[in-house]
Amino acid sequence: MTGQVADRGNGSFRLPYKLLLALLLLVLPIAAQTPVIVMEAGVFRVTGWRAVGPPLNGWSSVLAVYAGEGDVPPLLGTYSFADGSLVFTPRFPVAPGIHLRAVFQSPGGAPVEATFDIPKEAAPAVTTRVAHVYPSTGILPENQLKFYIYFSAPMQKGQAWQRIHLLNSDGDRVVLPFLELDEELWDRDNTRLTVLFDPGRIKRGLVPLKEDGPSIEAGKHYTLVIDRDWLDGRGVPLVEEFRKEFRVAPADRTPPNPAKWQIGTPHADTTEALVLDFPKPMDFALLQHLLTVVGPGGTVAGTVAVVRDETEWRFTPQQPWKVGDYQVVVQTTLEDLAGNHVGRAFDVDTFDRVTRTISKDTTSLPFRIRHQ
Repeated sequence: MTGQVADRGNGSFRLPYKLLLALLLLVLPIAAQTPVIVMEAGVFRVTGWRAVGPPLNGWSSVLAVYAGEGDVPPLLGTYSFADGSLVFTPRFPVAPGIHLRAVFQSPGGAPVEATFDIPKEAAPAVTTRVAHVYPSTGILPENQLKFYIYFSAPMQKGQAWQRIHLLNSDGDRVVLPFLELDEELWDRDNTRLTVLFDPGRIKRGLVPLKEDGPSIEAGKHYTLVIDRDWLDGRGVPLVEEFRKEFRVAPADRTPPNPAKWQIGTPHADTTEALVLDFPKPMDFALLQHLLTVVGPGGTVAGTVAVVRDETEWRFTPQQPWKVGDYQVVVQTTLEDLAGNHVGRAFDVDTFDRVTRTISKDTTSLPFRIRHQ
């Protein structure tokens, strides 16, 4: 019989080699299609599986990696294919001492899970903490609009409303004082989070303010608390809890007026700072980019510092000042702590007398540089 071999010595019988080859081809793909998750140098790879095309919900619906214990969001990162394997590279390096859980779920297949524990021996000396919360002042208006929370390193998203609390003077949590947006307001580096007070409890005439009252009340004391358990981009908790205590002053509905700002003029042939003094604290983040110094040669290059609880703006030029006429160009979208723009209040009650507003996009403060 062609293609068939019989071993008459021991009574065994071999299948035809073509049939044996066909059976092997059926069995081998099954073994090759068993997905395995491995981690090498902080990069996660799924072998034994090849996709026909990208899933409708993206690669994160197929492979997700979690750091730490409990209900935590997956790590951010990028997906790619290399040598026939699906590869996930975390945005931030995984930290020593962290427990990682990777879950692979192919469309229509059974989930595959793998866990990894990073050794603690090489724990980094650098730890993440809350670097600062703005406003810096310990006195806020009743219609305070926002907090800026700055961290010393990138943070994970999706934890803000579990980790940020506002306590009253009795230590009880204030119920829903903030606007809890699903899309948290992070900067591009994930180091600054903007937290808005609920505008419905700020603007007069709205139902939430009438029924629930303001989030913070004039004459009372509060504490902003940021939990230590908040995980940074590496999946490591903050080094310590953060607290900011403050008391509340009456609501501020007076727009900032540049005519009342004091200008400290530097001297020619120096790099002394140009100083603006404000009668009240201004929005820290907006002060970084809504004021521009313009001179005889055009825009002046320099660096900005905001000090004295955001009541002083200092501009230091890269090159010495030259004699001549200058101006500080202020965009009228600049805000104070209550969200009042230059020349326009954040909250205008329909029963209040409507005051004159500034409709231009910018306003200017002239000054002259002279010799000493």
